[in-house]
Amino acid sequence: FAFLGGEDWKPEDSPLDPVARIAMVVNLMTEDNLPSYHREIATRFGRDGAWGEWVGRWTAEEGRHAIAIRDYLVTTRGADPVEVERLRMLHMAAGYDSGDKTMLQALAYVSFQELATRVSHRNTGAATGCPIAEQLLARVATDENLHMVFYRNLGAAALDRDPDAMLCAIRDEVVGFQMPGAGMPDFTRNSVAIAKAGIYDLRLHHDEVIMPVLRYWKVFTRDDLGPMGEQARTELSEFLVALDAQANRFIEQRDRLRARQAART
Repeated sequence: FAFLGGEDWKPEDSPLDPVARIAMVVNLMTEDNLPSYHREIATRFGRDGAWGEWVGRWTAEEGRHAIAIRDYLVTTRGADPVEVERLRMLHMAAGYDSGDKTMLQALAYVSFQELATRVSHRNTGAATGCPIAEQLLARVATDENLHMVFYRNLGAAALDRDPDAMLCAIRDEVVGFQMPGAGMPDFTRNSVAIAKAGIYDLRLHHDEVIMPVLRYWKVFTRDDLGPMGEQARTELSEFLVALDAQANRFIEQRDRLRARQAART
């Protein structure tokens, strides 16, 4: 900004909690990679008829999320605009590629991913310490929840139509789940900071993302599975037991760390 007669950004300019600022930038970078997501959705599901209407509407809404979050960060000096732009260029140039997911795998993935994004936006807003940011991200989270409901309902229909194939897809996506922003610079380090702050961690992932969708789909009470579906359900159940234990260990470690930090202050 200095070359325009203003003042360059400084960390003390930001009204945001430092970890919430990290989370908000990570969320923005995730939203920014929309061209890749549009390609993924349009390729998997097509652009004819109702699907075309959905893909276009979904893309427009997701694009609006990135615009709104970036506008907030720039106008409030919430984050370094030069660094945000550098990250955007790196992340978008790398793009996002989900690999060779089948249509059912893609459907299962986005059902969980949209809910994960909703939880992340909601908790980031609450952690910012800024009422405007919290209101903005609550609105974004509401959109993400509506997107999740759409995909979740389609997933339920797919389970009714081909329960074995869809259960296998669900198992694959729960076991191999990664957020779409996993390829951005410093994602692992930032994710650890976000988890330590309780914005998005394994416990939230298990309790507020994976399990609600599985319960809605009645995954563990269905009686219409064949041998392949039963095997997938068993493997899914075993993975969830391990994930729950891992989440418990993380929470215990975080609580001990917080207790030590509190004792030093």
